[in-house]
Amino acid sequence: MGTYPESIRFLYSLQAAGMKFGLRGIRRLLRGLGHPENAYPSIHIAGSNGKGTTAALVASALTAAGYRTGLYSSPHLVDFAERIRVDGRAIPRREFLDILEGLRGEIVKGRSTFFEAATAIALEHFRRAKVDVAVLETGLGGRLDATNTVRPLVSVITSIQREHEQILGRGIVRIAREKGGIIKRGVPCVAGDLGPKAERVLRRIARQRSAPYVSIRRVRTQVLEESLRATRFLARTGGSYDGEYVLPFAGRHQVRNAAAALQVLTELGRRRRFVVSFDEASEGFRSCRRLSGLESRFEVLGGRPVVITDVAHNPAAVRSLVKTLEHLSLRRVTFVLGLMKDKDLRAIARSLGRVASHVVAVQPATERACESSAIARAVRAQGVRSSDGGAVATGVAMARRRTPKGGIVVVTGSHFVVGEMLAARRGKNYLTINQ
Repeated sequence: MGTYPESIRFLYSLQAAGMKFGLRGIRRLLRGLGHPENAYPSIHIAGSNGKGTTAALVASALTAAGYRTGLYSSPHLVDFAERIRVDGRAIPRREFLDILEGLRGEIVKGRSTFFEAATAIALEHFRRAKVDVAVLETGLGGRLDATNTVRPLVSVITSIQREHEQILGRGIVRIAREKGGIIKRGVPCVAGDLGPKAERVLRRIARQRSAPYVSIRRVRTQVLEESLRATRFLARTGGSYDGEYVLPFAGRHQVRNAAAALQVLTELGRRRRFVVSFDEASEGFRSCRRLSGLESRFEVLGGRPVVITDVAHNPAAVRSLVKTLEHLSLRRVTFVLGLMKDKDLRAIARSLGRVASHVVAVQPATERACESSAIARAVRAQGVRSSDGGAVATGVAMARRRTPKGGIVVVTGSHFVVGEMLAARRGKNYLTINQ
């Protein structure tokens, strides 16, 4: 058995083969393990934006209700172990090493991908931990995602945006078909506010599979108070979850994710599976960061100037971030922005221009990253002052120096950017951990 860093390097070496879509590889791994995915019920969540927060809210509510709950999410920020949690606690390193060592031969023989191996490790850990239920977030798409080997109690599709079109197909309709691939026969599907084209596609798939289609529009919400660190809102579900809730982060778009989580809890209760009371759901939402490990969803790190991290990574998510800043009347904002090459740089730069006083462009340490100089040029083209900050650490330091008194720094654009910053803040070498 190798050391933890050696094993992480082995996992990352699997990325050299690229992405491989289809379920044959993950099924081979799970068959070798004796099908751990069948040892416990699950909830399966897909979506362009919001799936991570929705998964965390559902898992936190279940944990608050006393259920032993697994949570599989991606990507991580600093350490791979963040992806696999039970009641908010990351997979122990010894357990990770033991599971990976048992899988290594089959991984090599079957030329498994990084995500197939990670998913198999998560599902086996949940079995060993004897979870009551697992909440699983898809990696990319849905139909051919490695997580789509489960038959869940509830399927969830939070949102559909134009992204990863070179993989999922061009246009909303094709992307909706791919994400709709997680809908199972007879299993209720909770759907977010998707837009008419996507909703038509998903309703048709649900109808073909005799799956009840449950829109979050059934949950009526009203934001009562919003601050840097919390959002208080009223929910009307037409059932036992009517009342006030507090989320430990700002963002009215997060209320939509909470509505999806409440609808999931309603469906579970309707089927007399994992009954969660209003008080337990409320506590789960309020304590979401602690109970699920969720980080960097408009997370205030403090300091002078105040630094906020947010993993908004595509135009829709950045628009939501900007709206949150506007609602909070924050307009003297210095952004530290790094993006992946496949993102719509012009659209993101245009949105940031509404609140940015200065954008410091950075380039995280991944081959997928857009050059910081290109980001700086695109931002300047929108009439916003920008600088090329180079690496993430130097860019954050530059932003802090150049932010005027009373201003704030927002670090965003990618999990890679936020992860590098958090690793440096914790005195860790991001490159050593993630290669």
